[in-house]
Amino acid sequence: MKQKEWGQPALAVSQGARQTVPKTSFSGSFAKFREMGLLVFIVLLCAGVQLRNPSFLTWENINDIATNTAILAILSVGMMLVIITRGIDLSIGATLALSGMIAAQTVQQMPSLHPAAALLLGIAVGIVCGWIVGFLVSKMDILPIIATLGMMNVFRGLTYETSGGKWVSAHQMPESFKALATGTFLGVNNLIVIAVLVYIAAYYFVNHTRTGRRVYAVGSNPESAAISGIKTDRILWLVYTLMGGLTGLAGVLWVSKFASAQGDTASGYELNVIAACVLGGVSIAGGSGKVSGIILGSVLLGILNNALPMINVSPFWQSWIQGMIIVVAVIINALVKRGIDRNNLMRRKI
Repeated sequence: MKQKEWGQPALAVSQGARQTVPKTSFSGSFAKFREMGLLVFIVLLCAGVQLRNPSFLTWENINDIATNTAILAILSVGMMLVIITRGIDLSIGATLALSGMIAAQTVQQMPSLHPAAALLLGIAVGIVCGWIVGFLVSKMDILPIIATLGMMNVFRGLTYETSGGKWVSAHQMPESFKALATGTFLGVNNLIVIAVLVYIAAYYFVNHTRTGRRVYAVGSNPESAAISGIKTDRILWLVYTLMGGLTGLAGVLWVSKFASAQGDTASGYELNVIAACVLGGVSIAGGSGKVSGIILGSVLLGILNNALPMINVSPFWQSWIQGMIIVVAVIINALVKRGIDRNNLMRRKI
């Protein structure tokens, strides 16, 4: 009799507990497979383009896509860190132009300078630019969009002032400098090698370092991060400085690849970088984003830029298609975030 008296309530509690466990919403479940869905879309897109143009999946064209996407991929790493902290950096196009111009003018005046020194010079210029932006955002409490928009014009003006409105063209650059982007390492283009190294470093940073985890903490809940002892201003300063360093690196590689340094280099390119992050699942609301995601986002943009002209899509429709894909990605990210927030709220109520 006692077993019956104690067993029934226990069963009732067990049933009640099962009833209160919230079911994972579709959007919450989809978050786990978002990257796989993006990969499947890329594969289907490539298959469709290949049916229209058999030369799409040739080794030469695949290598072209990877090479042309490398700089975008490098910049996406820095932008991911910035967006995770609920920020944005609109100055990277101007920073890229300034660092590339200074590096190009330096090798023009000193043709015997080692290319690695020019690369370090560009990175240093980018770090200084990012440091200034980070100071404005973290110490002066200026909204990131305002600070970076203002510094975008400052850096772009400095580029024109430095160059005197003139270009540095291919014949003014030594071959060793141009080989930075056109050369190969073990048969792989240098741009691809550098991009892979950047991604390996970024993956280790965000997944295996305390500072990397703090970046996500600041983006998820700045107030809680500050209460827990995280120096949020230092984290913000750091991510913008890293963004600047990667932009400086990209600036030198850009000038080396195209063998030309101009005042309007990479004008508006920051929008492509932001688009790659959004396509890769980085949440504009902050606190969410993966290195693997931005790789796929960058690759998708690179494929679209290469594939649409190959199947004779009008330039006007190319912009429309890319824009619609980005809008769909933003909507999916919003729905996924809403589902995750709903699941978290239901778990707290248990």
